[in-house]
Amino acid sequence: MSRQTKDAPAPSAPATIPKAMKFFFGGTAGMGATCFVQPLDLVKNRMQIMKKQPGPKPTSLSVITSVVKNEGVMKLYNGLSAGLLRQATYTTTRLGIYTWLFENFSNPDGSPPSFFMKAALGMTAGACGAFVGTPAEVALIRMTSDGNLPADQRRNYKNVFEALARIFREEGLFTLWRGAIPTMGRAMVVNAAQLSSYSQAKQAIMGSGYVDDGIFCHFLASMFSGLVTTAASMPVDIAKTRIQNMTIVDGKPEYRGALDVILKVAKNEGFFSLWKGFTPYYFRLGPHTVLTFIFLEQMNRQYKVHVLGQTEAKGGGL
Repeated sequence: MSRQTKDAPAPSAPATIPKAMKFFFGGTAGMGATCFVQPLDLVKNRMQIMKKQPGPKPTSLSVITSVVKNEGVMKLYNGLSAGLLRQATYTTTRLGIYTWLFENFSNPDGSPPSFFMKAALGMTAGACGAFVGTPAEVALIRMTSDGNLPADQRRNYKNVFEALARIFREEGLFTLWRGAIPTMGRAMVVNAAQLSSYSQAKQAIMGSGYVDDGIFCHFLASMFSGLVTTAASMPVDIAKTRIQNMTIVDGKPEYRGALDVILKVAKNEGFFSLWKGFTPYYFRLGPHTVLTFIFLEQMNRQYKVHVLGQTEAKGGGL
């Protein structure tokens, strides 16, 4: 009996989702969420590039009303092709890398890594994803902000591919990566806050014993994650947006860099203008976070159940 026990093969580790599928699920989840929140992204971008003007401050509702009245309701989805390409590049990379790193840095007993390790993994994944996704981000900012420009200055890109081609042809290859440094900085902040706070909130919610792993748990963790991420990332996001939308006059750029944007906004428009557009940003980021993580968790679960045969699988990977 003891010899049989000694010679018995060690139990094999459970099969895991292939790396390629992790990347595919990440991008698909982000693209699905973007289809729902694109109008809020347009509102957020337009509010962030508005300079201080006399009169009442614009609100999310006033911007939406203005777009619908002056440009038509379908303009709320202007830039959707760029938003989808951004998710296909940025989110595919960041979530794919994060879920891969998360598994590799989990503890030997299967428990998740520490909060600070999650934050470090999120920053790494975010920086990689942002670099890959910057060209689509530049196109997205320009397409969603075009309606704020005088009619004779509008770029009128038909879709993201025309935008990328024209930027390359008219302004040079490196313009596609304009604002890459603040974009990567924003992504590091966003992912450190978003991915780590989601993982930590989910762990705490499940640990409370009141909520099981499932869609409601993912919803609660996502809403908390969206709020933390919004507060942490907005100043960097405003710097990124203004740099990517700025014009060059007589060979002189409007801003010298992200810090210059932040200092000028704080000086000329007030410190709390660094959180201008907080409401549409949160109402865009919150639902986008919720939908992305719910889609991602459910795709992970369905793959584990139907492909790997793990009938008790709940989702996982975050």
